[in-house]
Amino acid sequence: MTAFADSANDTQSPVLPAKLERIRRSRAMIRWWLYGVCVLILAMVVVGGATRLTESGLSITEWKPIHGVIPPLSEAEWEEELEKYRQIPEYQLINKGMSLDEFKFIFWWEWGHRLLGRFIGVAFFVPMVVFWASGRVEPWLKPRLVLGLVLGGLQGVVGWWMVASGLVERVDVSQYRLAVHLTLALIIFAYLFWIARRLTPLSVPEPIEQSRLTGVSVLVLGLVFVQIFLGGLVAGLNAGMTFNTWPLMDGKFIPDGLLIMEPAWLNFFENVLTVQFQHRMTAYVLMAAGIVLMFATFKASQRKELRRAGAHVGTFILLQALFGILTLLWHVPLSIALVHQGFAVVVLAASVDHLAVLKGAYPIRA
Repeated sequence: MTAFADSANDTQSPVLPAKLERIRRSRAMIRWWLYGVCVLILAMVVVGGATRLTESGLSITEWKPIHGVIPPLSEAEWEEELEKYRQIPEYQLINKGMSLDEFKFIFWWEWGHRLLGRFIGVAFFVPMVVFWASGRVEPWLKPRLVLGLVLGGLQGVVGWWMVASGLVERVDVSQYRLAVHLTLALIIFAYLFWIARRLTPLSVPEPIEQSRLTGVSVLVLGLVFVQIFLGGLVAGLNAGMTFNTWPLMDGKFIPDGLLIMEPAWLNFFENVLTVQFQHRMTAYVLMAAGIVLMFATFKASQRKELRRAGAHVGTFILLQALFGILTLLWHVPLSIALVHQGFAVVVLAASVDHLAVLKGAYPIRA
């Protein structure tokens, strides 16, 4: 027997009142903890964007998960770190002659990025252990939280895998690996936000809502992830620094030279023109899908929480498109570029929220 954790079902719940109240309180604590972790991931995405835009990502050339928490504390240690940086191609070909103060600037961005990653790991693991040990984690939720922990560890490995790509033969990191690193971060965000949202008491979904809206809601969420990956390619190739006009590129809506590389598929990942073009085109498709979802939601449902979620999806996607256009036209200034990257997480949250509200709260099991 099951019952949803919402007021409409409480009176018919087979769960004893005392146990039901404890589950409610536990779910509230767990969901706010997960929301907190999601906020930290949002901050991580923004700091990661700043690290990329300031060309700081290769300033720390070693991966020390534990010892790396402590930054250089003396002049000799700073000189040692700078000497390690001097050995990689980025220094030798791009930053040769960099002063120690200039090196410290890029070092602190990368160190802060890594420190925040470690803090997120602790912020997830320690409360999970406390909730688990105190009996507040429902049995069905335990493997889901463990998976979240595993994904977080994997993200750390992928981060170093990305950095390692720029230490030997390149002057920057691989755009493929950067896009994977960014996309995995937002997969983790979406996964935790999905769990947290469905631990919230929600009104019972109507079958007509699910039949009419599930397909387009999933489509929008999928397009958001595609666009995030394509944005990672744009960042990895510095494609936003080129063709800084809109709505035309190189004087045309569909520019020449989209498929000049051989084999043709390589253009979609390594041709700066094509990479930026496909990011633009996917944005148009996503805007159309978001608007369709918004109006379809208002037509199919009278539930305030679902209608609000639909409005958020459509509005936030349009805002994100505006931020993207401004980032391009203004030649990627740090401030608006970080707004564009950070707001992508907000768009993702809105898309996950719509699907979660459409699905309803997790049932409470006796």
